[in-house]
Amino acid sequence: MSALDLTSENFDEVVSSGRVLVDFWASWCMPCRMVGPIIEGLADEYEGRATVGKVNIDDEGGLASRFGVMSIPTVIVFNDGAEVKRFVGVKDKETYAGELL
Repeated sequence: MSALDLTSENFDEVVSSGRVLVDFWASWCMPCRMVGPIIEGLADEYEGRATVGKVNIDDEGGLASRFGVMSIPTVIVFNDGAEVKRFVGVKDKETYAGELL
């Protein structure tokens, strides 16, 4: 399963339950392009155990603003709707995966 495309319509419902990793990105952002395959890989690897989603900040600027995303990529981990960890910039797969369980 690939990472979920999150929008203002589905964001709150998706992050409200369980462990959720959300990648705030944009198509023109080269570091985001480096993180993208990692995020997709985590979505496949953790299917059924955690949720992995993506927010395109060009389409969902309100969500980026709501969470104070000033630089991308920004990856935020939520647990039952509450932010528990934030990464800014490119990190390796192990760093993100360590926050999923």
